[in-house]
Amino acid sequence: MATVPCRDIENSLQFYNGLLGMEILYKKNKEAAVRRNGATLLLKVSDNVGIDTGIFIGVDDPYELRRRFIDEGVEFVREPFRAPLGVYTSFKDCDGNILHAIEMKASLKL
Repeated sequence: MATVPCRDIENSLQFYNGLLGMEILYKKNKEAAVRRNGATLLLKVSDNVGIDTGIFIGVDDPYELRRRFIDEGVEFVREPFRAPLGVYTSFKDCDGNILHAIEMKASLKL
């Protein structure tokens, strides 16, 4: 499980559940847990937001994700590009934390 800092649990749940489609496992006053495809994130209230989480989320098509999320007002910090592990892109959540989306069919390509 990875921890993601947030300012407000409700806003974060709108992003992680509403936009990313993650299932809400539980919600308390200052934390919540969400899951997608066996990966669990702990959203925890913190003053230290706006970090690069280092979290990579598997998606079918990073290019399509970017098009769809731009329409939702999501800010991207990296255009989709091909790296040794596959095509990925990076975007910010509602608190400015950076998440990465990588194609699920990716394999190491040198």
